[in-house]
Amino acid sequence: MTRQRRKTRQVRAGSLAIGGGAPVSIQTMATVPIERTDDAIAQVRALASAGAELVRVALRSAEAAELLRKLIPAVQVPVCADIHFDHRIALAAIRAGVHKVRINPGNIGDPKGVREVVAAARDRGVPIRIGVNSGSVDRRRFPEVTPKSLVASAMEHVVILEENGFADIVVSIKASDIARTVAANELFASQRDYPLHVGLTEAGYGMTCIVQSSVAIGHLLMEGIGDTIRVSMTGDPAEEIIVARKILESAGEREAWVRIVACPTCGRTDPSLDILVLAKEVDAAVTARFEKTMRERGRTLHVAVMGCEVNGPGEAKDADAGLAGIRDGRLLLFAKGAKIRTVEYRDAVAALMEEIERII
Repeated sequence: MTRQRRKTRQVRAGSLAIGGGAPVSIQTMATVPIERTDDAIAQVRALASAGAELVRVALRSAEAAELLRKLIPAVQVPVCADIHFDHRIALAAIRAGVHKVRINPGNIGDPKGVREVVAAARDRGVPIRIGVNSGSVDRRRFPEVTPKSLVASAMEHVVILEENGFADIVVSIKASDIARTVAANELFASQRDYPLHVGLTEAGYGMTCIVQSSVAIGHLLMEGIGDTIRVSMTGDPAEEIIVARKILESAGEREAWVRIVACPTCGRTDPSLDILVLAKEVDAAVTARFEKTMRERGRTLHVAVMGCEVNGPGEAKDADAGLAGIRDGRLLLFAKGAKIRTVEYRDAVAALMEEIERII
């Protein structure tokens, strides 16, 4: 059970509300350079279709920012401009209609430039995201990267914006170390009520990234900390979105309209039954057929694929429907813990789908 969400002020990036009780949103970052505008548009569209609710785009020049005028109207998702050091790029991006800007005001160097960015962002209703990670800590002032030094670095940028009367701020504090990331976000959350973008930086790829990001992001969400998230995964950013969605579902921040559970199997499982293959077939069939229906009805469909009768109607008795291996290549079809009938392996998925149709 999750704790009550931390109360934060709300900002809006276009149509997306961040903080202030809004659902925790999923972000990712385009990997195609905006200079390849048509390809970048195609990727951002694909990421939005996959479930991204905000996509960040790297800008390396004011000329690149002008390309936002073509990209933004062509995609159906809020866009964040990722900018470093040069306030003129931020100004160009805001003028081009970007929905959010990621720039650290302390790195601009020129107070006049900060004031110009703040004025433009205020006029257009564009929030500013401050992003601090292990590499952005000033080692001359903070010899060690600690939760305190990460927060102190973030706070320097926050104070600059506050002194300019600007409060539409989102803060991101990340490290590649899980404990340091968690502690830094906890510390910042105790000092300011700005919405937090949480994640783990340099998390790697594949299983390592999935596990480490799940621990860090999941821990913070279970504490009620985090208003928007990103799983920073090397490779296809669409994979980030899948993992982020699963983290939100596991933390109770999103509804899993179709929930498939399966046991790890053991020596009791009939060796002629391939439970992994069966579970994948059930997942694909049930999700394709029933996810939209369950979303429209606002309820979760819980389906179990179990290796034996011990873990079938017993352990998975809360499942709406399920299959449990018995012997000789056969399975037990059950629903809410009640045994329905025995089916052959080759007929199991079809029988399960028929039972689910009857139930819903």
